[in-house]
Amino acid sequence: MKIFSAAQIKKWDAYTISREPVASIDLMERAATACCKWLIGKNFGLFHFRIFCGKGNNGGDGLAIARMLIQHHCNVSVYIPEFGKAGTNDFQANLARLHECSTDIHFIQSAEFFPEINDTDVIIDALFGTGLNKPPEGMDSELIEHINRSKATIISIDMPSGLFADKSSKGNTVINAALTLSFQNNKLAFLLPENEDHLGDVHLLHIGMHKDFEDNEPADFELVDIELIRSIYKTRKKFSHKGTYGHAALLCGSYGMMGAAVLSARACLRSGVGKLTAFIPECGYNILQTAVPEAMCMVENEKYLLTTPDIKKFDAVGIGPGMGMHVSNKDLLATVFQQTNKPMVIDADALNTIAENRALLKSIPVASILTPHPKEFERLFENTENDFERLELALQKSKEHNIYILLKGHYSFISTPEGKGYFNSTGNAGMATAGSGDVLTGILTGLLAQGYSPVHTALLGTYLHGLAGDIAAAKYSQESMIAGDITDCLGEGFKQIAL
Repeated sequence: MKIFSAAQIKKWDAYTISREPVASIDLMERAATACCKWLIGKNFGLFHFRIFCGKGNNGGDGLAIARMLIQHHCNVSVYIPEFGKAGTNDFQANLARLHECSTDIHFIQSAEFFPEINDTDVIIDALFGTGLNKPPEGMDSELIEHINRSKATIISIDMPSGLFADKSSKGNTVINAALTLSFQNNKLAFLLPENEDHLGDVHLLHIGMHKDFEDNEPADFELVDIELIRSIYKTRKKFSHKGTYGHAALLCGSYGMMGAAVLSARACLRSGVGKLTAFIPECGYNILQTAVPEAMCMVENEKYLLTTPDIKKFDAVGIGPGMGMHVSNKDLLATVFQQTNKPMVIDADALNTIAENRALLKSIPVASILTPHPKEFERLFENTENDFERLELALQKSKEHNIYILLKGHYSFISTPEGKGYFNSTGNAGMATAGSGDVLTGILTGLLAQGYSPVHTALLGTYLHGLAGDIAAAKYSQESMIAGDITDCLGEGFKQIAL
């Protein structure tokens, strides 16, 4: 699913209006119909609606929704902030239509006219939508704060008022919605953690926007969906053997952290790789041979990996899970990077070592996949003021170093050297548990060894990791699931992808 900017969404509206063709007010009618149908279908029609409408097209949506709810015999009151200027043409047309079926329409001149809101009311926020280009101020800001102070259920149309679609809204006065009813495709603002408290649960309603525009309009960002994943996934050949699916190497583990090596190795094997060799310290030999008998082990030193193994023969290498921060890590990484020109998967303490020795960034093999969580990302590169700046920095660093950066989190973000960014659509808060990242590293290393390109490895691996996490959460709950459950559910994830 392409993620369009606010400007592109406006172009999409215009394209649909001109090519279908359809009048702009009739397109607004479609949006309102979809919202009304959703509200009635979820039994919100039993409550008193208080609908707040700005004078732009988002407000026009709100007026149309009000009329349709009245036609469904709902109790509806409408409030319009009044600044003495007329609204858009479609707003005025819908206001005239509403006057034909309701007198419960109120123009707010100042904060003295703000309505009292009951706890059982349902508020429809249709003040600004994607048309906002500056932070709310004055009475608009006061009205948003008044709405937020209520204990009513707040439902925003298109997006919570006060929220920008394409840039950070930190410092803005923003509606704190319980639900957001938006249209057609996700907005960038919906996918970033800084906006979580404003969005509530987001529901996308399809309103028949012209498909040709979506197909042909380029987008900087994309939400990875099952259709894309199925186009990447490769089915197995009947006459294949273990050599067909690659030989992976994992450099992992240290004294006290062999669990990370076990988790990563199990996930790597479950990802479909033909063979796996784990390079581990001697203290972990019995642990890994017992826990993951399918993996071959190469051991040296007692507690840490100190010397560099010969990795040239392997189809893919993953490095970092449970390595610890030993003084030898710098030389180990430098030598590993020099040994191969093949892309690698770099995680955990390998990333932290690079962060302490920034010169190593320049020697990372081309097209390698780095998998930092936000704090590791900041240590690797630099602090950013907000989530939008972090996305820009990830794209910049991917291009600068010719690497893929997989920034872990809900809607994990994958930046590419070509400047394209992808958000993953699977996963849940239950995956915020120790070892989840080690499982991801194993999956990615296994897929890379099987011959998937680095970008396809990142997309498929992240999606599969999240999908297995969703299956595990359904089985065990988000609270009770552990990292090993993700690996145990990979098989069911593959089945769903292969349908």
